[in-house]
Amino acid sequence: MNHSRTKRYRPRHFLLLILLVLMPFSSGCSVFGDLFENSAPQDMNLALPPETLIKKGMEEYNRARYFMAIEYFNKVLESHRFTPQAILAELKVADCHYYMEKYSEAYVYYEQFEKMHPTNEAIPYVMYQKAMCYYERIDTIDRDITGALEAIEKFQLLLTSFPNSAYVDDANAKILYAKEFLADHEFAVAKFYLRTDQHSQAIIRLKYLLTVYPEAKIIPQAEKLLEDLQKES
Repeated sequence: MNHSRTKRYRPRHFLLLILLVLMPFSSGCSVFGDLFENSAPQDMNLALPPETLIKKGMEEYNRARYFMAIEYFNKVLESHRFTPQAILAELKVADCHYYMEKYSEAYVYYEQFEKMHPTNEAIPYVMYQKAMCYYERIDTIDRDITGALEAIEKFQLLLTSFPNSAYVDDANAKILYAKEFLADHEFAVAKFYLRTDQHSQAIIRLKYLLTVYPEAKIIPQAEKLLEDLQKES
């Protein structure tokens, strides 16, 4: 009977296996460096000038490799805090968090930028993005309405502060959408009260809807429902 298969790894084979496993690590992990997007850039410890760091960060950013882009931008902020590149790095850190859908964190970074650079030409964009951090969190009509309310408030603040900015049309469109969402929410709440035999509460919510969102698309249905309920009472 041949027993050769029971000896899976002879000593020399085992040594070769170890060398193959350790080889990538002895060469700076180059084999694995490209496999994980979230790995830190390999030249992060080099004393690169801010121009090079911001360029590398923007290259990663434009490739949607936001985690690695943040590493470069943070290096600018750590090593070259008082350079023109640092201002761009601050803004792009916020953008990276936004595009990674980390809206709470992004909002904090945008707000910090606004406080530190209140006269910067990017402030209209920053205010728009702050509103978008809430707008992106608008949920279904039976869920939390905070995103819609806050988005409207922030977009309106942008329109008041910069009425001629490039974001006016889009801000107005998103305010309209958020208001439609809130109107639909109020109508859904009124119908819930109907299903639970709380007609008086339904009437209150419908009247509120008609008063606060008179131009909403749901208004004809709300008016008809309110009329029917008032006839019954």
